[in-house]
Amino acid sequence: MITPAMLTGLSTEHLAPLSGNHRLQPAAVTAFLAMQQAALAAGFDLQPASTFRDFDRQLAIWNGKFCGERPVLDKDSRPLDIEPLSAAERCEAILRWSALPGASRHHWGSDLDVYDPSLLPEGQKLQLEPWEYEEGGYFYPLNQWMTEHMAEFGFYRPFTEDGDGVAVEPWHLSYRPLAQEAEHLLTPALLLAAWQNKDVAGAEWLERHLPAIFSRFIRSEGKE
Repeated sequence: MITPAMLTGLSTEHLAPLSGNHRLQPAAVTAFLAMQQAALAAGFDLQPASTFRDFDRQLAIWNGKFCGERPVLDKDSRPLDIEPLSAAERCEAILRWSALPGASRHHWGSDLDVYDPSLLPEGQKLQLEPWEYEEGGYFYPLNQWMTEHMAEFGFYRPFTEDGDGVAVEPWHLSYRPLAQEAEHLLTPALLLAAWQNKDVAGAEWLERHLPAIFSRFIRSEGKE
């Protein structure tokens, strides 16, 4: 059973090594390695770009974007000037691409971002932006393979609709048996408890709008 601390990135007791510094829950590690071998047989070097991320790391990302120390993108993946934006507008813009600290699926050990380093052009830095995985992008062949085969290994994409919530993220995979349990267990109350004694930028506005934020940016059930 995953605990509140595990759900919110405040514990690592649910994790096992995957490769390098990458960690997932043991069942997700087994499933990903099996998918990785199948991808290799199909000619792809499927690798994790990001796996578990703890609360403090997500907090640094969130606060850095809110304060303008990290880039924030608009809905078309272009840099956004946040200086004139209100707290509400900043939060909305950041939530499209980055999760709240304590509410990131990367806390759960069920989710990871993937790519194929052999398809990345020499000298090109991985961006994790939709165009890289869309037709004409260098990861498009990998993207097609994952679409056809990821379900065989228990994986799905939680962010597939370009609506008023999280942007489409073709690189982001969730291991269904673990991710759906975690998503069901995470609540606004648990998130607020994780924020105690933490300096979360925009917290005053966020706390007033958490139910709507959960519906638009955290819950993926029914949005596949």
